Amino acid sequence: MNRKFIFGITLISALGGLLFGYDWVVIGGAKPFYERFFDIVNSPNLQGWAMSSALIGCLFGALSSGFISDLYGRKPSLIGAAALFTISALGTGYVSQFTPFIIFRLVGGLGIGLASAISPVYIAEIAPAATRGRLVSVNQLTIVIGILLAQIVNLLIADKVDPGASDQAILNSWNGQWGWRWMFWAELAPALLFFILAFFIPESPRFLLKKGDSNEARRILTRIGGAAYAQQEEENINESFTEHSSRINWSKLRSKKIRPILIIGIVLAAFQQWCGINVIFNYAEEVFTSAGYSLNDMLFNIVITGTVNLIFTLLAMRVVDSWGRRKLLLTGSLGLAVIYLTMGICFFFELKGLAILSLVLLAIATYAMTLAPVTWVVLSEIFPNSIRGAAMAIATMSLWIASFMLTYTFPILNKWLNASGTFWLYAFICITGFLFILKKLPETKGKSLEEIEKLETKN
Repeated sequence: MNRKFIFGITLISALGGLLFGYDWVVIGGAKPFYERFFDIVNSPNLQGWAMSSALIGCLFGALSSGFISDLYGRKPSLIGAAALFTISALGTGYVSQFTPFIIFRLVGGLGIGLASAISPVYIAEIAPAATRGRLVSVNQLTIVIGILLAQIVNLLIADKVDPGASDQAILNSWNGQWGWRWMFWAELAPALLFFILAFFIPESPRFLLKKGDSNEARRILTRIGGAAYAQQEEENINESFTEHSSRINWSKLRSKKIRPILIIGIVLAAFQQWCGINVIFNYAEEVFTSAGYSLNDMLFNIVITGTVNLIFTLLAMRVVDSWGRRKLLLTGSLGLAVIYLTMGICFFFELKGLAILSLVLLAIATYAMTLAPVTWVVLSEIFPNSIRGAAMAIATMSLWIASFMLTYTFPILNKWLNASGTFWLYAFICITGFLFILKKLPETKGKSLEEIEKLETKN
């Protein structure tokens, strides 16, 4: 196998994941400053819309990704995603009015939606079977690296803020006029790198064979693994087209056998977001300032959260096949429930500082090792072959809708319920998720996709 060539392709494609993570989180560090600039500090609805608007773009990007990549190919789709990231980074930092700011956030969301769906698919289709799992996991790893990168860049760009500085003082400062812009503009470097390098990767051999370009597909497969590998893979791919040439029967999704499995997928995807952990990344200002930290401390603290997120994501990649999917999901949901209950108590009795930071880090470690990666593993396993593509699209749509609802509603909930009540609400959701997983989800560790399908249809 041509390991250097394969790994190089993987890294370039996985830049889509890195930009996904960066674009997703960079707004959290810019938030204290652009809110003063656009004068939305006292408007929870507009605050929520600014934070969640990109998720609308994510939803449409993810829903259209299959059609776009099947029509134009994986490579042009990745180039398009890179272009969207570039336009969004440039425009979001340039505008001086709130509505154009939202428009460019929507554009960035389209890039996230496309990259989140197409980058792992491209890697899976280009990688040899023996290393496919590890190579596809590189995309998840780069998402976490992108999150940490955004947090570090925000910390480096922001000037120190005087303790007790008024909204007007922050607005008139370098942070309030230019700092938040450079946080978005910093994304231009990886976005342009992704855009340029994407022109040098090959098209997916599977897509080429589907379109009838067997010569180019054979050339790429030969470069990946040699002539014998190319011949065998071409035969396997063509055989899979024959076996799955019929169009999806959407009525199967409503059948009595499939409906319970689809419900599991929809609930798990929504629960991964409604468990509440992403508010810590997106609303770090509210969480940490409620805990008594200054803006300067907040920016440093979110770098710590990103580091913990990366460490425990790496650990999760090592244990997911040995510990089991169901056990990890149960551990994560119950663990988060206990942590959120404790956080709510701390906020209620005004216990601040290190106590809240420790609980936040414990929550992120728990999520990164359980719900974050394992949900995607389960979703890729539980759906029968005949409806896997359609079911995954529905589950992904459920995830992005849930993510939008979580991100939009947090400022409103925080105002109504205060920090204590909001985290108690997330604890209740986690307990509900624990009970659902305990009752409905079978263990899929160590079983083939066909064995899982047989197990589910019996239940």
